[in-house]
Amino acid sequence: MKKLHLFIAIAVACMWGFNFSIIKLGVSEMDPLILTGLRFTFATFPAIFFIKRPQVSLAVLALYGLTFGVGVWGMLTLSIHLGVSAGMSSLILQSSAFISVLLGVFFLKEKLPLLRKVGLLVSILGLALIFTLEDGSVTIVGILFACFAAVSFSVTSLIIKKVVIRDMFAFVVWSCVFAPIPLFTLSFIINGTTGFTMLLSNINALSAFSVLFQAYPVTILGYWLWNKLVAQYPMSTMAPLTLLVPLFALLGSVIFYNEAIGLTKLTACLLILSGIAIGLSEGLIEKIKLKRQFG
Repeated sequence: MKKLHLFIAIAVACMWGFNFSIIKLGVSEMDPLILTGLRFTFATFPAIFFIKRPQVSLAVLALYGLTFGVGVWGMLTLSIHLGVSAGMSSLILQSSAFISVLLGVFFLKEKLPLLRKVGLLVSILGLALIFTLEDGSVTIVGILFACFAAVSFSVTSLIIKKVVIRDMFAFVVWSCVFAPIPLFTLSFIINGTTGFTMLLSNINALSAFSVLFQAYPVTILGYWLWNKLVAQYPMSTMAPLTLLVPLFALLGSVIFYNEAIGLTKLTACLLILSGIAIGLSEGLIEKIKLKRQFG
């Protein structure tokens, strides 16, 4: 991998990691579902007027947009609002890596090699350990919403796997249009007009920064750069770099919110990340074998 491209990949992982602290900043200022709805509103407009619709059916765009916007980020933002720290929410979302493995087995009939089975078991043990934390960085209901977000994130990967997408940037922009209205509607169903009234009366520089940072650098720029690299380099190269995201998220949570990293939390982090790394190593080993076989 070229040094410049490696630097870009690390920079994107850093931005995505610190974004969890930016989300926490936003939910302290406004309703979490409205915050996410605004994020995808700005991620869509005005870009959608300048980008041609990708050659994908509206049904696929809607399914991806709802799953990604509502299922992943709506529920994850809600989990942070319900007491899960920025660092732990990122770590739970990272567990989507082994959930994707299970979805691949059930829906794509993919085989599950021994190393991936071991990695899956190790990651599940780490996720189970998170439920035992009593340091105030998680709540049970918050963890459940974060787990729902992780499953949804895995479903988005399944959609990408099953659909041929030639222009990923356009796909992301156009799919985002389906997220805001359901998010705003959910907020209204749960809290009535309270969230919208608070938004109008409490809007300030911090909340605006949270929305715009999530919309443009994180969603538009981040996914564009990352997908450009994914198209150029094999997944065995790119996938391990995603492990940097929860590390940066934990660092951001420690810096901005003084999150304590105790033994139990550290063990859970190591188990989840180690399990994912073990599963990813299977592909790297196969690649090395093929390279030796064919010279």
